[in-house]
Amino acid sequence: MDIAVSEQMQPGNGAEGTGSDGSLAGSTTLAIEARGLVKRFDGTLAVDGVDISVPEGAIYGILGPNGAGKTTTLRMLLGIIDPDEGVRRVFGHDRPHDIARLIGYLPEERGLYPAMKAIEAIAFMGALRGLSLAEGRERGRELLERHDLAHAAERQIRQLSKGMAQTVQLLGTLVHRPRLVVLDEPFSGLDAINQGKLERMIRTLADTGTTVIFSTHVIHHAERLCEGVAIIAGGKVPYAGSVEAARDRIPAQVRLETRAREGGWTAALPDDARREGDFFMFSLPETGVEPLLRKLIEGDAGILSLSIERAGLHDAFVHIAGEAAARQLKADGQGGGEQ
Repeated sequence: MDIAVSEQMQPGNGAEGTGSDGSLAGSTTLAIEARGLVKRFDGTLAVDGVDISVPEGAIYGILGPNGAGKTTTLRMLLGIIDPDEGVRRVFGHDRPHDIARLIGYLPEERGLYPAMKAIEAIAFMGALRGLSLAEGRERGRELLERHDLAHAAERQIRQLSKGMAQTVQLLGTLVHRPRLVVLDEPFSGLDAINQGKLERMIRTLADTGTTVIFSTHVIHHAERLCEGVAIIAGGKVPYAGSVEAARDRIPAQVRLETRAREGGWTAALPDDARREGDFFMFSLPETGVEPLLRKLIEGDAGILSLSIERAGLHDAFVHIAGEAAARQLKADGQGGGEQ
C-alpha cells in the first residue's frame, strides 16, 4: 500500500496563520497598513476599497492581472499619489514621503540613463535617498561585486544586457539599505536564470529583516516566495492574507486506488467521490483521512495507493477572483501589458 501526503498537510499550516484583519499572524509590527483605499482617474474607479496589512520582515505579493489596480495601489502606499479615500501608513507614518530614506522602490517602467556608467547610476539613485555620491559609489561597488557584476561597473547602461541593466537598477534601489523594498513587476522581461537570481535576492533581503512587497501577474513567483498575498481583481481585494489560508479555501483532493472495485466499503467514501479510470477522486473529509482508512481496511478494499494533494495558489486565485480574472492573468503572462 502506497500512501503519500503532501508535506504542507502537516499540522500547523493553514488558515490559523491569518489575522482577523487579513494580516499575517506572528508579527505585531506592520510595515504597511492600508484601509479603504479608493482612487479614481477622470471619473473611472481604478481602486475600490483596498485593505492590506504587511508585517515587518515579510515577503508579500500583490497578485492580479494587468489593469487590476496593482500599480495604482503601490503608488498610493508609497505616497507617490494620494488616495481619494482611505488611509495608508508606512512604518506608522501616514506621510510616506517623510520616511523616503527607509524605502526602496523599483517601478515597472525602468528608467536608467543609457549613457551613465553602472556605478554612477547606483550612486545617483543612492543620492536621491540621502547618500553622498562617494558613499554611493563605495556601496555600489560592493553590491556589484557581490552580484558578480564588478566587471560592469564602468560600462555604460546601453552596453549592458537587459538583465544586467535591470540588476543595476535594483542595486540602486537597495544601495541606501532600506527597511522596505517595493518592486513593481520585478520579474517582467527577465529570463529564467535572472528570475532565479532575483528570487534569491528577495529571500536574502527578507532574511536580514527587510520587508519586501512586490506586484506580479505570475502566480508561481508569489507561491514560491510569499508568506502573504493580496489578490486584486477589478480594483477590489477579494482576499488578503496568508498563502496557506488562500490554498485552504479549496478542500484537498484524495486520489485512491484499490484492488477491489466494489463492495460494502464504497459506502464509506464521501458523497463527491467519483471514479476516474482505476482511481477514486474525492475531497478530503473534514474528519481527516484516518477514519476512512480504517473503514477501507475493515472492508477489505485492498488499498494500493492513496495520495492527498492540496490546491495550488493558481487554483485558489481562480476560486477567489473568478475564471475571467484567471484567464486575463494567463494572457498577461504570455503577452505582458499595462497595469
